[in-house]
Amino acid sequence: MPQDPIRPDPDAAAPPQTVEGERPADPPRAAWTTRLLDAVEWAGNLLPHPVTLFALLAVFIVLLSGLFAALGIAVDDPRPEGAAGRAADGTIAVVSLLDGEGLRRIVTGLVTNFTQFVPLGTVLVAMLGVGIAERSGLLTAAIRALVLRAPRSLVTAVVVFAGVLSNTASEMGYVVLVPLAAAIFHALGRHPLAGLAAAFAGVSGGYSANLLIGTVDPLLAGITQEAARLIDPAYEVHAAVNWYFMIVSTFLITVLGTFVTVRIVEPKLGPYDAGLMSAEGPPEVSMAPLTPRERRGLRNAGLAALAVAALVALLTVPAWGALREPGVDDTLASLRPFLTGIVALVFVFFAVPGFVYGRTTGSLRSDRDVIEAMAASMSTLGLYIVLVFFAAQFVAFFNWTQIGQVLAVVGADTLRGIGLTGPLVFLLFIPMCALVNLSLGSASAQWAVTAPIFVPMLMLVGYSPEVVQAAYRIGDSVSNLITPMMSYFGLIMAFAARYVRNLGIGTLIAMMLPYSVVFAIGWTLLFYAYVFALGLPVGPGAPTHYPAQP
Repeated sequence: MPQDPIRPDPDAAAPPQTVEGERPADPPRAAWTTRLLDAVEWAGNLLPHPVTLFALLAVFIVLLSGLFAALGIAVDDPRPEGAAGRAADGTIAVVSLLDGEGLRRIVTGLVTNFTQFVPLGTVLVAMLGVGIAERSGLLTAAIRALVLRAPRSLVTAVVVFAGVLSNTASEMGYVVLVPLAAAIFHALGRHPLAGLAAAFAGVSGGYSANLLIGTVDPLLAGITQEAARLIDPAYEVHAAVNWYFMIVSTFLITVLGTFVTVRIVEPKLGPYDAGLMSAEGPPEVSMAPLTPRERRGLRNAGLAALAVAALVALLTVPAWGALREPGVDDTLASLRPFLTGIVALVFVFFAVPGFVYGRTTGSLRSDRDVIEAMAASMSTLGLYIVLVFFAAQFVAFFNWTQIGQVLAVVGADTLRGIGLTGPLVFLLFIPMCALVNLSLGSASAQWAVTAPIFVPMLMLVGYSPEVVQAAYRIGDSVSNLITPMMSYFGLIMAFAARYVRNLGIGTLIAMMLPYSVVFAIGWTLLFYAYVFALGLPVGPGAPTHYPAQP
């Protein structure tokens, strides 16, 4: 309840007493971290709206490509002869989009750049299922049940931990967990952006930590293997080569994410002002106990979820399962249909329990209600769709011009030219990966260009490809939180703007910067302690040195 503006708050701190003639004590200065984040927020908010920013960047890339191409800027291609996309002359040259061919490519590709932008389809399909669960009241009831039963002191840690685990299901944490965490914090009377930040930190900053093998692991392992075979043609890298280190990293990210949320981010945000919520903001989440009908709906929805999970397991676990690649002996390779179709399964996993809950409680009575629920979920993504259109153009232009590949090779050559051969090389390698990730948001695209340089180079000085990949994943993950080039950054902006209208890009970056810095320092220290001080393997069958030492 707001305090009476006339009567003083009896719990408020008393004003400092002064003796007549003495100068009043100066107010305490803000902590240096608060002043730093205020400066970052101020500078970031000078940037234009993200939609305008991506539009300007797309134009800038077109102009820059014409200049670089005219100057003949090119680098040697580190990929082996015969590799897909490798030019006949063995170089990577900047491609101009200012000539006739480039302009034709822009005009003819404008629509397909947008429609084929992978995160767009992922978000839209997943949100159709989430919309049914949300409109039926299932998500609201589940949040209330979680909040009323879970110890409040553990909510932050649970949110960060769940964010890390969500990476097993591709990138669904961005779509599902981030908005749910904001709603949970709001229901608890805490700042919803703190919940959003905690979930975002777990999902994106902890992208390379997990208890299970995710969809990105086989992809990165395949790239690492091809790079390692430049030195050792028989070298094999399997998908679980970083699994042990990922498990330990999961708990590190949970602890660090909880610490940053509670000790830095929440004090910086202060109390939440509900007047800042946008018109499209989420409804209030009631803290009243669940009614018998709601409890019955949750029970039936839970049974429906178990039935869906059992069906998916039946189609996936047996060798004859329909969601496995027939005739493939390797377990991970045979699961490709399941892994690539995870978005469709997430849609079903939310839609079916949501519909069951709605039928049980009476919130969804017909197919029209279900259709309206899906339509309502699409209406909240208007800003995101507009942003994706311009972001897709920028990403496509950046890839076409090959400027990103040139920058990655130049940065890698610079680090290699320093001549470091000891463990200290990773103190430069990890930040370099983080820096490159600011412009190349795709983990696989970045690694495909840099792995052929760094993996052979570090193998020659005595480090295994598995250890090099683990170090790369640290740098790739920690900068995901602060780059607008990350595919889902616009979606996070849209979620945050539902609680704080007219939210600036600088505000979001300043809020996530402490996570990025603390994760980078803590994760690097863990890497050195785990690999070099303790000498532990980063994964099953993964040696630290090359050639493997007994």
